[in-house]
Amino acid sequence: MIWRIFKTEMRIAVICMMVLYTSLVPATAADETDTVTVFAAASTTNAMSDIGQRYMEQQKGRIRFSFAASSTLAKQIDNGAPADIYVSANVKWMDYLMSKKMILPNTRVDLLGNCIVLIVPSQSALKHIDIKPDFPLASYLGDGRLAMGDPEHVPAGIYGKEALKRLKVWQQVKNKVAGMKDVRAALMMVERGEVSLGLVYSTDAAISTRVRIVGVFPPETHSPIIYPVAIVANHDRPSVERFMAFLESAAARTVFEKYGFRVRE
Repeated sequence: MIWRIFKTEMRIAVICMMVLYTSLVPATAADETDTVTVFAAASTTNAMSDIGQRYMEQQKGRIRFSFAASSTLAKQIDNGAPADIYVSANVKWMDYLMSKKMILPNTRVDLLGNCIVLIVPSQSALKHIDIKPDFPLASYLGDGRLAMGDPEHVPAGIYGKEALKRLKVWQQVKNKVAGMKDVRAALMMVERGEVSLGLVYSTDAAISTRVRIVGVFPPETHSPIIYPVAIVANHDRPSVERFMAFLESAAARTVFEKYGFRVRE
């Protein structure tokens, strides 16, 4: 009986010591176990994954990513998904969250730039397309289809539709468009040879050996391609702020440029 009482008292003492120790641990040490969740546009998958890996290797904290179309991610955040940071491939969906008061306006930064291109499967006989007003895009497609992000929702598709309309070729190809859930899905369609042409970001084309760029859209044919980033409302804790700062660091810039993004000043 005495031994059981002694063991119980010892257990209580240990628990009290643990509670006291936890209360004395500095906030920065506690942050080390705090995972930062980043919702990022699909086109940033490779670059962001590399940046997150470098960040964790430096023992700065833990990072978890969710990659999808900017529209999909914005709607998930609006519906309460537990994102800490949002990286969009256009300003439209960041503005959408701002209008819903779902991000912190003072943390918003225009981080990256990009361009859109036409790609073909690497084995295609097509070598070059001169992208200019009224160019015969439908003829290049033949009986095939043009894979691109959904032109109503996915940023790459929105930019693409805008460019094709300004170039006066949208009407001739709109019924040949294979609208995909995100730009990486469009890339995959071309890689598999399931479509004859694809419209993607240049950074997407650069990561694949199974496609070739045959045309680059002049920047004046569409709105500037801007990737804004911001902290989600009520998620501005120290660990999140540290990763936001890292995204603007020289180390992150090197990775973004490696993948072909233009880092905005």
